Amino acid sequence: MESTVAQKLEAIHNLQLLDSRLDAILKVRGALPEEVQDLEDEIAGYNTRLEKFKFEIDSFDDEVKALKASIKDSEKLIKKYQEQQMNVRNNREYDAITKELELQDLEIQVAKKKIAEAGARIEQKKVDLEELTAIMKDRQKDLDQKNNELSTIISESESEEAKINNDRVKATKKVDERLLKSYEKIRENAKNGLAVVMVKRGACGGCFNTVPPQRQADIREKKKLIVCEHCGRILAGVEDEITPEAPVKKKRTTKA
Repeated sequence: MESTVAQKLEAIHNLQLLDSRLDAILKVRGALPEEVQDLEDEIAGYNTRLEKFKFEIDSFDDEVKALKASIKDSEKLIKKYQEQQMNVRNNREYDAITKELELQDLEIQVAKKKIAEAGARIEQKKVDLEELTAIMKDRQKDLDQKNNELSTIISESESEEAKINNDRVKATKKVDERLLKSYEKIRENAKNGLAVVMVKRGACGGCFNTVPPQRQADIREKKKLIVCEHCGRILAGVEDEITPEAPVKKKRTTKA
C-alpha cells in the first residue's frame, strides 16, 4: 500500500531529526577530523620526501663507488703504460703512450672532482634529511595529540552515535526512494544540513522567509508535498505559536 503524503512527511521529518542529531555530534568534534586528516597527509608527504632523500643519497654513494673503481682502473693502466714506456722502440710509440698516460691522469682528476661534488651533495642531503626528520617528529607529536583528543570525544558519543545510525537505517527504509534522493540533494546544498523544516512563527524554519497564510493552510492539510519557494526545503508542517495565558489579577479588597 502506497503511503499517504502525511506519512511520507512524517517519515522524512523523522529522518531529518536523526540527521540533525548526528550533525550535532559531529559539530562537537569541530575541525579535529579535518586537522587529523591534514596532519596525516602532511606526514605522508614528508615520508615520501624522506624516501626520495635516501634514494638520492644511495644514488650518489653508488656514483662515488663507480668513480673510485674507475680511478683504480686508470691507475692500473698508468702502471701498465709506464712499464711499456720503458721498452719503447721509437719516439712515435713513446708519444702515443705518453698521451695515454695523460688521458688516464685526466680521467683520474675528473673522477676525483666528481667524487668531491657527490660528497658535497651527500652531506647536504643528510642535512636536509635530519631537518625533515625533526619537522616530521614534531608534526607526529601534533598528530598524536589531535588523535587523542578526537578519540576522547568520539568515545564519549560513540554509543549514542551508533544508536542514531541504527535508527537512521530503519528510518531510511520508510522513506520513498525518490523523496530520499531529493532530501539528500537538498541537505547536501544546505549550509545547516536542514532539508526538512517546520514553519515557525509564519516563516520557513530553514531560510526564515515568510510563508503566506494560504500556503501555511495547504501545509497543514498535508495533502501534497510543499517546498519553500525561497530555499527549496521541504515544509513538513506548521508549528502553531502557543501564547501563554495572562495571569488573572486578583482584586484587592479594602477594609472599611
